[in-house]
Parts: sequence; C-alpha cells; structure tokens
Amino acid sequence: MDFRQLNYFVAVAQELSFSGAAKKLHISQPPLSQQIKLLEEDLGVQLFERTRRVVKLTHAGALFLERATEILAQYAHARALCAWTKDGQAGMLRIAFTASVPMFDAFPHILQGFRGRYPRIELALRHLSTGEQLQALSSGDIDVGFLRPSSSFKAPPTLETTDLWRDELVLAVAQHHPLASATRRIRLEQLAREDFILFPQASGCGLFEHITTLTAQAGFTPTIVQEVQENSTTLALVAAGLGVSIVPSIYSQTKPPGVVFKRLQGDATSSRIVMAASTAHRLVNMSLPHFLRHVQAARQNPRHSNKPS
Repeated sequence: MDFRQLNYFVAVAQELSFSGAAKKLHISQPPLSQQIKLLEEDLGVQLFERTRRVVKLTHAGALFLERATEILAQYAHARALCAWTKDGQAGMLRIAFTASVPMFDAFPHILQGFRGRYPRIELALRHLSTGEQLQALSSGDIDVGFLRPSSSFKAPPTLETTDLWRDELVLAVAQHHPLASATRRIRLEQLAREDFILFPQASGCGLFEHITTLTAQAGFTPTIVQEVQENSTTLALVAAGLGVSIVPSIYSQTKPPGVVFKRLQGDATSSRIVMAASTAHRLVNMSLPHFLRHVQAARQNPRHSNKPS
C-alpha cells in the first residue's frame, strides 16, 4: 500500500464511480481499477461492492475511508511543514533568559507577537544564568539568549549581539538600616564593611561579575555571608536584616515589604540586557533569522521600551 493507492481509494469513495474518479485523477480507468484491486488484496478485504450500475462502499470500506482520509490529511500537513522549514516558517526555537528578563515589559510582548505571526514555530523557553547561556550558545543547546552580562563583557566573533534594554544596579537594604534614610546617592566605599547577600560566583552570573568589578574599583572585596540563586530570596533575606545586596532596579516592582532601594553613585552602575545568537547557528535554524528580525522591529516600537511590566 502507498499514498497513491490511498488517493485512488478516496477518489473512488467520494465519487462512487470508477470512471468519475479516473476523470478526477486524470488517469484512465483500467490502472485505477488495478490499484484498487491491489489495495484490497493487501488489506485482505473488499472495499467496494461493484455492479454495472452501482459502486458502494462495504462496511470495511467505510471504516477504511475514515482512516485513509486522516492519513492523507496528516501526510499533507507533514509535507507542508517540511516545506515551511525551508524558509523558517515552521520549526523550533530554544530561547533562554535570565531571571530579570521577563520583568521587562517588552519581553512578553515580543514572544506574544512572534507566536501570533509565526504560529508554526514552537518556542522552548529556559531560565539560565548569563554564563550558562553563553555556554549553551557555544555548544548549540540554545538558539538565542537574553542575558545580563557584566560591564566588561565583549561578545566573541561567534556571537551576534544586540543591546535591548537598560536599568541600573541599586543598593537593597532593610528599612531599619542606617543607609535607608540617606538622601544622597550611596558611594560604594560606604559598603566596604557591610555583609552581602549575592548570587554564587560559580553560577556564571553576569550580575555577580558586574558587582564585584564595582566593589573592586571602590577598593574592597565584598564580604558574602549568604549566596542565593534567586533575587526574590535575596530581597527576603535583606528584609530580614541579614545583609545588603546590589540588584537591578527592575526588581523594584517586586520587592517585599521592609526593603529600601537606594541609588548608587557612578555611571558604571548601568546594567544592560543583551540578546545573543550564534552567527553560525542562524544558518542552520532558518527560524532564527525571523526571530531576530522580529526583535529588531519590536525595538522600534515605543511600546517595547525598557519599562517593567
């Protein structure tokens, strides 16, 4: 049995006429009758009752018609999907992002807009640190990443990067901390004797590198009393008075009661969200260029600013 025989069978079943089906298929009647006979022999059942005047489906033929129609429809869809993959209209994109990225209003709008425009491209989303994303991009485990690199980050030639949004690093302190009532920006030197709650260095967090670069420039190494994986946990521990932290200002939208954010002195506290994709991989996954162009176009839309959702 092959798809040609299925097509022939469905045509005869729809026309209930071998001559009518042959005309519809643009073939002569004898080879059509021969293929139906071979199909019946292969299945071991009679599909049609034939007389000189009438062609009717048998019970087996009626059951087979339902399944044959489904098979042909699935095959047509599969062929279409294969055709769409040639120009990237169908496929899968593996997208990674750091914890703070979904808080930017533009990010969910980008995903929603892309899904609406390219419904046949599946988006597989993963939460990874900046370091983990860079490794995954290098190994081909993800297609595109939204990362928060350190201030000294320079993309290798193998990566295509685009700066998307910016916020700033701010000091998080408990509301009863002496610095909570400060009216001026905090100098980093003032934090030299503080206990810090930060991401672990081993996590590959670009934020950790940025913070330690700032403190090194201020002449001290932070005393880390607690390492945590999530900024929500960091802020909860800050609220409990276990230490201070430096976090992106985007987290002002989700900070718990008892935490005060204070601005820091210096332009180096500016932090950025970067989209990165492998220059080689965009030639392999044809859906990737569509996504990159979609993000670039979204950047021109005032709605897709760096405002938090």
